Amino acid sequence: MGATAEDLIERSIPFLNEIKNRTAGAELELWLNENHGPGTDLWDDLARLVTEGVAEGWAANVEVDGPGYRRGRIAEPREELSYFSITAVYMNSVPRYRGQYHQHPYGELNLVVPLDPEAVLAGPRGWQAAGWTAPGPGSHHYPEVKGGAVIALFYLPAGRISYDIKPSETH
Repeated sequence: MGATAEDLIERSIPFLNEIKNRTAGAELELWLNENHGPGTDLWDDLARLVTEGVAEGWAANVEVDGPGYRRGRIAEPREELSYFSITAVYMNSVPRYRGQYHQHPYGELNLVVPLDPEAVLAGPRGWQAAGWTAPGPGSHHYPEVKGGAVIALFYLPAGRISYDIKPSETH
């Protein structure tokens, strides 16, 4: 038997406890990439677990816009997760894909796992290969991927994300 959602949740608990009092944004994104980026035990473990979850069908298992854009909530916010939710998204581009516009009322932390060598996810500071993005509170965007398939494992404070916002409402 491979990885389970519970394995991913358990591996996330110490990480979320470590960052629970930090605010998403440029400073935290830099810190995450320096301290928990690719090649670290945390990043490598989380990347492996969520990649296995996508392959096994328990992560990013709900089609949003066909099989190339799927997401799925792995855990709702709760005390043991420092009141973060955990969600996985799978996006595949040929050559580029744009997902559903949304806003992060309290910010978002994304572990970006490229499945193809050239795959990158649009982040607040440009295109992100393997690593972290951390859009700050109130940030909004279309999730975009180019160069292949990417998994994003994202942690939302209080589980807050808004898909009912329209791009014109934010300008």
